[in-house]
Amino acid sequence: MPRKFFGTDGIRGLTNTEPMTAAIALKVGQAAGAHFLRGSHRHRVVIGKDTRLSGYMVESALVAGFTSVGMDVVLLGPMPTPAVAMLTRSMRADLGVMISASHNPFADNGIKLFGPDGYKLSDEDELAIEALLEREVELVEAGRIGRAKRIDDARGRYVHFAKSTFPERLRLDGLKIVVDCANGAAYHVAPDALWELGAEVISLGVQPNGTNINDECGSTHPELLQETVVASGADIGLALDGDADRLIVVDETGKVIDGDQLMALIALDQQRQGLLRGDGVVATVMSNLGLERRLSEAGLKLHRTKVGDRYVLEGMRETGCNVGGEQSGHIILADHATTGDGLVAGLQILAALVAQEKAASMLLNQFEPVPQLLRNVRFQGGAPLDEPAVRASIADAERQLDGRGRLVIRKSGTEPLIRVMAEGDDAAEVDAVVARICAAVEQAAA
Repeated sequence: MPRKFFGTDGIRGLTNTEPMTAAIALKVGQAAGAHFLRGSHRHRVVIGKDTRLSGYMVESALVAGFTSVGMDVVLLGPMPTPAVAMLTRSMRADLGVMISASHNPFADNGIKLFGPDGYKLSDEDELAIEALLEREVELVEAGRIGRAKRIDDARGRYVHFAKSTFPERLRLDGLKIVVDCANGAAYHVAPDALWELGAEVISLGVQPNGTNINDECGSTHPELLQETVVASGADIGLALDGDADRLIVVDETGKVIDGDQLMALIALDQQRQGLLRGDGVVATVMSNLGLERRLSEAGLKLHRTKVGDRYVLEGMRETGCNVGGEQSGHIILADHATTGDGLVAGLQILAALVAQEKAASMLLNQFEPVPQLLRNVRFQGGAPLDEPAVRASIADAERQLDGRGRLVIRKSGTEPLIRVMAEGDDAAEVDAVVARICAAVEQAAA
């Protein structure tokens, strides 16, 4: 069934433009609240946000919506997405909400919903909430309107949780770590957690002003992190995105390490310790063929899913794997969290660094990536992928790469983009294939 509001990661859009308006946020609060009013207990929703200016507006509208249907609201303030998932469970809440557009520019915002188990909502729950958005929800009588309360110790609770995932026998003493928090939700928790574990910490992106989230910083813009790691002689650099569910690493030479290498390291390190569950790793169709080959050498499988960390998590639950993620840096460690957690993933990388006593450049070079190219084509409307010329171009490319590489073409679930990815052992061939398809998409979208 086509969706009007929910994409691959909640509801997202340009602020003050549908669907990301205060009016719709109010309706989301009412619809989601009504859907999760189950039983006779006092119902509770936990709400966190990143540092976007529009977070105040969306938060206020959601509070009005939830309280109007009888739900109490607990406000966390700026907190990472995984912290909201964790606190939803630990506070026995009926629902969790994160207000964030992740790695997008500050003008965008989004609403992510978590069930009482801390997992992102199922397709069935999202469709049920969409149906309620299209009609008037019954409001409670005056005496049953919910209350809203802001808690002050959410930061400490999450820092304690994150540190608990780091092996007790290890410390970060002697390590110099640069951490870039993207002027986002982890600006006040990630540096503290690393420092409390003994590291010398250099912090970047920790001065949010409402409009500088992800602005030339964080996991999507690691250039400053690279420069700082090299200039300061740091051992490693960690870059989070705006809501801190994504991690990119920079080694001591300034080289950027993506999520595929991080998954390989974590999985193989856990295999070495006897901690890896399932028969491999769950990743998306975008993960590099080199990762698949490296895991195969170790007797492990790479289970591929559709793009989106929710699909990775579904695959992990189906296969019993406890390590999964995306090339973009969403790393899900099922032993610790119900969603991607950049800080927790970073701590597992640091634990391996300390335990194996190797330089980051040696430890994080787990495999040689197959040449891979991803390009995005922006479009204004319509369905470019349905155009005959585009379909023909894709079919030609699939025939050309058959047996020598892979092709993945998809529409973004969060932005008006067509993503074109190809990989194969011949870099020139990959480049030519992507260029032809992108040209066909651009012409169809014109």
